[in-house]
Amino acid sequence: MLQRSFVYSPLPARVVFGTGSLGKLVDEFLELRVSRALVVCTPEQSHLADEVAGRLGGQCVGVFPKAVMHVPIEVAREARDCARHVGADCIVAIGGGSTIGLGKAIALESDMPILAIPTTYAGSEMTPIYGITEGREKKTGRDVRVLPRTVIYDPALTKSLPANMSATSGINAIAHCVEALYADNANPITSMMAEDGIRSLANALPVIVQHAEDLDARTECLYGAWLAGSVLAATSVALHHKLCHTLGGMLDLPHAATHTVVLPHAVAYNASAAPVAMVRIARALGADDAAQGLFDLARQLDAPTSLAALGVSSADLDRVADAALQSAYPNPRPLERAAIRHLLEDAWHGRRPRPMAGMI
Repeated sequence: MLQRSFVYSPLPARVVFGTGSLGKLVDEFLELRVSRALVVCTPEQSHLADEVAGRLGGQCVGVFPKAVMHVPIEVAREARDCARHVGADCIVAIGGGSTIGLGKAIALESDMPILAIPTTYAGSEMTPIYGITEGREKKTGRDVRVLPRTVIYDPALTKSLPANMSATSGINAIAHCVEALYADNANPITSMMAEDGIRSLANALPVIVQHAEDLDARTECLYGAWLAGSVLAATSVALHHKLCHTLGGMLDLPHAATHTVVLPHAVAYNASAAPVAMVRIARALGADDAAQGLFDLARQLDAPTSLAALGVSSADLDRVADAALQSAYPNPRPLERAAIRHLLEDAWHGRRPRPMAGMI
């Protein structure tokens, strides 16, 4: 039955999508009515930042190529100081979630607009969610000041993303869609977008792994990532994201790979409490079971399926389980310490999630 009563609050953002859309950078920069950009990136993508700086010419006042995973507070402070020193009035963030997260950390204290140019499928560019890590604890929040004002999606920029990173980045995006489907503030619009996002990513990721240069598949993945980021912005996250934030902040794990490993097990945990969402997830994957379909997709993509393979020690699991119960996110199934510890044990070993018969 269609849900007739709901609240949907789309957030203001200008999206420019399509191959070659980086060529519209200067026009979009002028549309923001700014004139002094600080370009931020990771060290590995400094060549892209240099290209952006070249396109902006005298409107670029500096490049800060030091973004890293999980936005350590020390890096955020250095970037904020740099922005003040060069007199920037805008942040241009080109890269993945780490880079856009750093741009958000600057905007959080300066109110400067962000122009985001994603090169992965992280989805951060569509959300007002930020995260900063201090003392091995990643703290997240929401603030509309960090929502990028303009997003340029150019699929050609994702062609340099290696197939293995494309796989984990894509499953990270799928995770946003999955939790949007059973979020406590889900609605028919976000659910429609989430299911289409899962379907687009699940269809295109195997093509990219086999043919990394396939621009049609890259375009479909970036479209799915846009949907994923949009529903992440409009809904809330649950146990899966709490576990990934805890693991990432506490153990400095790779963000997208952690999502890839944990997602099937978090879905299995919530399956009995969110049967309608499970049907939609499985349908989008073309699978009989949501959790197993996600696990099978990761294996098909030759992506990691165990926390042990990411360097997690079995001795870490108890404190991760304890931390996951602190400042808990809303979740369709009540949080049970023993069950969460079992979830982590399965994820550590890379076990196949147990089937849930009769879902489809």
